[in-house]
Amino acid sequence: MSRGQQAPSQRQLRVGEELRHTIASILERGDIRDPDVAGQPVTVTEVTVSPDLRNATVFVIPLGGGDPVPLLAGLTRVRPYLRHEVAKMVQLRLVPDFSFAADTTFDTASRIEALLLSPEVKRDLADGEDGQFGDDERTVDDHEGQDDGA
Repeated sequence: MSRGQQAPSQRQLRVGEELRHTIASILERGDIRDPDVAGQPVTVTEVTVSPDLRNATVFVIPLGGGDPVPLLAGLTRVRPYLRHEVAKMVQLRLVPDFSFAADTTFDTASRIEALLLSPEVKRDLADGEDGQFGDDERTVDDHEGQDDGA
């Protein structure tokens, strides 16, 4: 980790997971009337909480893909309602202020998978399997005849 960035504490992780479940259940209930959020199935993939537990970033994606921009705008508009509902459901001294972001993890994974399946990478991987690693490769036969000191 770089200086100034620490791994999240156990409390941050527990609060983030509790918030993720709570926000997902609120969105699943269908009480939100915003046109960009209502009726839109949403996956809440992760909630990261700041060390002081005052801010939380909620990572979401529309279920089944699609453009997350309208969803993020709608969630930003209903942020006060979500905060109020979370405060009723979760026992915290202070309910964090939410910000919403699109989760790009699945896009990144798809891009990496496409790269691994590309013909160039397959060719490079096949070259490595043939045992052509250069002259520095040693085999068991190289050590025959040497005294092992026993």
